[in-house]
Amino acid sequence: MITKTATATALIVEDVQTDLMILTSYLENLGWRVISAVNGEEALTYLSANTPDIVFLDVVLPGRSGFEICRTIKSQTDTQKIPVVMCSTKNTDMDRFWGLKQGADLYLTKPVNRHDFVDILQKLVNK
Repeated sequence: MITKTATATALIVEDVQTDLMILTSYLENLGWRVISAVNGEEALTYLSANTPDIVFLDVVLPGRSGFEICRTIKSQTDTQKIPVVMCSTKNTDMDRFWGLKQGADLYLTKPVNRHDFVDILQKLVNK
């Protein structure tokens, strides 16, 4: 079972309501608190005042891409240690390579199944 504190918080940056609902339900069923943002700017605004335990970040977002947002998160002293999981329909080897190159800790392709999601969360929480 996943080890976490009672106040574990995840930030999900996702503009597709269905994907947001799926990821939210996975996390809430595990007892996590979920904050959501529909674009990168909203996420960065949240991160300027809060430190979630993990960020799930879509690649294709309105405005700046998830790759750009990941690079920003990982380049700032206050947020660089927050684990970032890229979550995207972009599933080529190059997409995965580029996501990890931007600083993502892991790359998960959509549709996200619960088993893979829990495995990834387990790896990052116990890191």
